[in-house]
Amino acid sequence: MSADRAALEQALAHGEEEGGHIEFKERLTRSLHLEDGRKESLVAQLRHRVLSGDGEATYVVGVTDDGGIAGISQDAFSETMDVLSLLAAEADAHIDDVETWAAGDDGLVGTATIREGAMLAADDGHIVIGTAGHVDHGKSTLVGSLVTGEADDGNGATRGFLDVQPHEVERGLSADLSYAVYGFDQAGDPIRMDNPHRKSDRARVVEESNRLVSFVDTVGHEPWLRTTIRGLVGQKLDYGLLAVAADDGPTKTTREHLGILLATDLPTIVTITKVDVVSEERVAEVEKAVESMLRDVQRSPIRIGRYSIETAAEEISETVVPIIRTSAVRGDGMDDLDRLFGQLPKRTADDHGAFRMYIDRTYSVTGVGAVASGTINAGHVEAGDELLLGPMADGSFREVEVRSIEMHYHRVDAAKAGRIVGIALKGVAESEIERGMALLPRHAEPTATRSFEAEVMVLNHPTRIREGYEPVVHLETLSETAIFSPASGKLLPGDTGSTEIEFKFRPYFIEEGQRFVFREGASKGVGTVVSTDTGEDSAASTDR
Repeated sequence: MSADRAALEQALAHGEEEGGHIEFKERLTRSLHLEDGRKESLVAQLRHRVLSGDGEATYVVGVTDDGGIAGISQDAFSETMDVLSLLAAEADAHIDDVETWAAGDDGLVGTATIREGAMLAADDGHIVIGTAGHVDHGKSTLVGSLVTGEADDGNGATRGFLDVQPHEVERGLSADLSYAVYGFDQAGDPIRMDNPHRKSDRARVVEESNRLVSFVDTVGHEPWLRTTIRGLVGQKLDYGLLAVAADDGPTKTTREHLGILLATDLPTIVTITKVDVVSEERVAEVEKAVESMLRDVQRSPIRIGRYSIETAAEEISETVVPIIRTSAVRGDGMDDLDRLFGQLPKRTADDHGAFRMYIDRTYSVTGVGAVASGTINAGHVEAGDELLLGPMADGSFREVEVRSIEMHYHRVDAAKAGRIVGIALKGVAESEIERGMALLPRHAEPTATRSFEAEVMVLNHPTRIREGYEPVVHLETLSETAIFSPASGKLLPGDTGSTEIEFKFRPYFIEEGQRFVFREGASKGVGTVVSTDTGEDSAASTDR
């Protein structure tokens, strides 16, 4: 809810005028205002308001015809926005922004900014990059400088430009995934944020860019490794970006994060950060240590400088890893990263199959309701689509409807595989949505799975894995304790073998071929789902 009522007061003071861009509405309903005759009249009215405002109109909702504050319920406000969005689409316009304020005990009043033109269609070259690296190795600072073009002050000031929580800024440590975006115009020049703290500025970057680069910034602190795994495994990433500080060099955490990146077959770039705080000799020493670390895991490093950016963009793969020296303070390597990100091909295919998205975060927006965010795994989704959400704890799936879609605070009419989006859902409360749930098409016939067969590789374990072993399985965005039952009775470090895996507490939606990571203390391994048919009764129901 907005704390500043200035926009509302200004609109009310200006009032409705016959040739003006402001329109007062108490509420709009599907049953009344979308009838043929009424709908045509309202579309014509909206088009007139947009033209009168030189391409922009303001609708004040929850007020009487004379501008008196009436206030309407959240459900009524949400339905009004749904209807207004449909009217805008008919008038070749779209809702660009919505603000709401309290009116009375339970009522709402709000403004909707409507702009001419259809909502943004996501770009085809949009790449998503996941960052990794030890705490205080400068990955968030590096991303902050990239998306703004601002030099850091040497104390990590630019990391505050990412989507982070206030307590994270105060402590200087990330405790959850953060997000950032910048882009390139048709000429290949960067489009950056002027004021990253304004949602509208992030939206501007999305709107103006011909090519977008989104960052999923993970957590470097060891206690939050679980969150890091979620960021690298649970997002549909195109590339990894591993930061290694020139003063510290590769650490245990560095190697742990590299292992996760390699386990997911993610092409990765290594940045040697903070080259401004050490000597050239030290930078060269760390560079050699990074190359040795990569060769130890059968990867071929290529240094930017010895090789061109064009070569790096062409050669990067699951086995070839570019290395770039950077400084967010002096600007070393920043132009090289711009050029590289401007050339890297989209790696994840735009899946033309059925829509699928695993939920990573949930939140509630006043006047909109429940929002589920994540990276679209497959297919595409549009505003108004009817979906299934689940499984719920009992294995059922809930029917929901897509109210609206946002990508980095910019409303879009549709989004496809690989895009990081927030989807406002009708038909469910935010408290009912959990991380690890999936969104699927309404016509799908999903099954909630409690037990599945997998092929696993044990990377590290102090003894042997026997029946009853309980690590945490990280698959897509879910992280759940599971019980292993190896087919051979045991698995030793370095072994590859089959095992039945049962989620300990609840079922999830999983599919054959999905990769996962499992961890328990110092033990770790990777696996692939082979079959979800274990002979158990795990069939799900759907709430209809």
